[in-house]
Amino acid sequence: MTIQNVCILGGGGFVGHHLVALLAARGLNVRVPARRREAVKDLIVLPTVEVVETDIHDPASLGSLFSGIDAVINLVGLLHESDSGKNDGPSARRGSFQHAHVELPRKVVQACKAAGVPRLLHMSALGADLNSRSAYQRSKAAGEALVMQAADDLAVTVFRPSVIFGPGDSFLTMFADLLKLAPVVPLAGGNARFQPVFVGDVASAFADALDMPASHGQAYNLCGPKVYTLAELVRLTAASLDMCRLIVPLGETRSYLFARLMELKPGAKIMTRDNHYAMLTDNVCPDGFPALFGQPTALESVIGYLKEADPRRGYMAFRTRAGR
Repeated sequence: MTIQNVCILGGGGFVGHHLVALLAARGLNVRVPARRREAVKDLIVLPTVEVVETDIHDPASLGSLFSGIDAVINLVGLLHESDSGKNDGPSARRGSFQHAHVELPRKVVQACKAAGVPRLLHMSALGADLNSRSAYQRSKAAGEALVMQAADDLAVTVFRPSVIFGPGDSFLTMFADLLKLAPVVPLAGGNARFQPVFVGDVASAFADALDMPASHGQAYNLCGPKVYTLAELVRLTAASLDMCRLIVPLGETRSYLFARLMELKPGAKIMTRDNHYAMLTDNVCPDGFPALFGQPTALESVIGYLKEADPRRGYMAFRTRAGR
């Protein structure tokens, strides 16, 4: 069948914004659930986009959301657990990896089956592993497994991107902000290896896969064309901003202690011990970007976005001051 009506969970996030705009530009009808319409008001103006204020973790709400939908795309993910969300099991609280990465995919699969939605695309993560020391990676693997187990009843496709960069990201943009604070930057996990992928390539892969029968039942790793250490990425970020900074990679023990210290810092988390555990394994794709979805974009060709003003970069500071 031809996909025309799509519901995107996590459509208000970083990748979601890019994917919603891309699908709207292709003429598809896109339904985006949000807890507050105000948070995604920039999407409301797109001509084929419908924003629905609802709770995606409520099964009844999911059933209503999926009515009349041809495909569901789940982009929901957390990089850090909230302090009140660190518990497991079906009753896991909001803000926990279990709640976002395992229980939500379970509910999405059930709601798709009940509503007769034939197509489900799911965002996992490169490095997802049930045996990882990282709770993030374990939960991503568990959620991915739930989706793939539904392949007999749904046309499912899973994507596992490496770290994603591009306008509005929270990766290189975070380092760009940190580099402005001091001439010397101690870097936890500086020797960790990544193969970052451009957000436009990730969005295109999701969009192209919608009507691609060859992708049914498949899981794809998404990486850019080049492998970097984290220290190399931070140096590249500094160079793109014309900054001269001394980047000092920390060893494994000091990286762990730094991560522990950062956990104690109030406000938005920069790094946690769980991030440290995840970085102990290389985040790379030996097979490269899937040829089925074209050629990946080189980081160096687009890194100029870090110099461009993005009004959303100041939102977090405003929300913190307002206690939201």
